[in-house]
Amino acid sequence: MTKDDFWQGVRGGFPIVVSASPFGALFGALAVDYGFSVFDAVFMSMTVYAGASQMVGIELFGNKVQPWLIVLSIFAVNFRHILYSASITRHIGHFSAMQKVFTFFLLVDPQYAETEKRAERGEPVTFAWYLGFAMIIYIPWQFMTFLGAFFGQMIGDPRAIGLDVLLPIYFMSLVLGFRTRDNWLPVVAVSSLASVAAMHVVGSPWHVSIGAMAGILLAACLPLPKQRQEPVTLENEV
Repeated sequence: MTKDDFWQGVRGGFPIVVSASPFGALFGALAVDYGFSVFDAVFMSMTVYAGASQMVGIELFGNKVQPWLIVLSIFAVNFRHILYSASITRHIGHFSAMQKVFTFFLLVDPQYAETEKRAERGEPVTFAWYLGFAMIIYIPWQFMTFLGAFFGQMIGDPRAIGLDVLLPIYFMSLVLGFRTRDNWLPVVAVSSLASVAAMHVVGSPWHVSIGAMAGILLAACLPLPKQRQEPVTLENEV
């Protein structure tokens, strides 16, 4: 582990902290509003550590839904993390088994996006860089959850502020970061339409996984991008 890679990761993750911190505070405030204690809210952030599914979990908890259905719903929202894990595996084959444990636990949306972009740029995905990028997001997330849970009761209904709009904006910025990839537009369009349709037919949170699967199926059917081939020379043949 090199210090340079670690601090490079910290610097790279800092802008994410600025944009995600209000969302962490919103989760803490909503969790208390739905009946969680401050400890419960922070503990959920520390163990589940997935903003969207945390929101789904506390909402279902507040509506007195059966525990097994809450777990199943969180799994549906977090299904995309299975795809994330499969995607970055080719970049972290040199990690030790224990390093991979931390890698997959800390694999949230911005972590996945930046790991893929770093690999595309030809830069090495080291564990030091990965950990630095992850910690600058994970630790403030817990702190902001605590602040939101502790002070949220002082502002009344936290949903009245309208901070929940941060979530779709946040995800949209991640998706747009891959807009230069081949077949990006048709895959995103089909995934979005399928998700909206599933939202009205099946309901939340299943529309997230259904939209993702629709995009995956289309991507699998589309032709692969043509790879640039080097001209064959006599030297290459020999």
